[in-house]
Amino acid sequence: MQAVILAGGLATRLGPLTEAIPKSMVRIGDRPFLEYQMEVLREGGIEDLVLCVGHLGELVQDFFGDGERFGVRMSYSFDGEKLLGTGGALKKAESVLQDEFFLIYGDSYLLYDYQAIKRHFDESDKLSLLVVYRNEDRYDRSNVIIREGMVKIYDKENRTEGMVHIDSGLSVLRKGALELIPENCPSDLADLYRELARRREMLAYEVKERFYQIGSFEGLKEFENLITGGLYDSNQNTCQDSPGGWGN
Repeated sequence: MQAVILAGGLATRLGPLTEAIPKSMVRIGDRPFLEYQMEVLREGGIEDLVLCVGHLGELVQDFFGDGERFGVRMSYSFDGEKLLGTGGALKKAESVLQDEFFLIYGDSYLLYDYQAIKRHFDESDKLSLLVVYRNEDRYDRSNVIIREGMVKIYDKENRTEGMVHIDSGLSVLRKGALELIPENCPSDLADLYRELARRREMLAYEVKERFYQIGSFEGLKEFENLITGGLYDSNQNTCQDSPGGWGN
């Protein structure tokens, strides 16, 4: 199974940390963030990775290469002279994508059962699946309404009554979903998700474990605490129970 990592943003919220390096290369402990992501995906049975890169993406390629020394296969899709946004970057990578693939944001850290998610997706003929978490505005503003196992509404801009779930940062797509993304122009993944939900082509898969992200200084600090505070087991890729910690 293949995973696409969207790692091409400017990461402006991290200010001086990302002036000279892309967000994926921000070091936590003694490793860049992308290495932690890669480790989780590999342990989840995903060894074929496509990196959609833009801002300073050559630094990611120089460090990780073809992925062999990290136990994965890595290929790269570059935005080019202009940034394409999350949707446009995914569309540009279309030629190297498998018929089905995981899609993860480049700042997300998710200890989920990837194989169980894939099995649930394979039981349907829908174009997509979104992994959601019952957030109730705790970690960020909730943006999803689910009904009868489907994403009914996906909207990151407009609040709708009944929004208690949030996009956790992981989805599964069939390649056919990319037909909804315009060619050669910037677009946002949120536009694709909103349209897939409108067409009833997006399954919902609810997880109980919370998500982590390094897209903000607050999120980065949380992840650093997770890794350095004794909650993270690097041998098992799991987090130990603690008050207010993982999954609480």
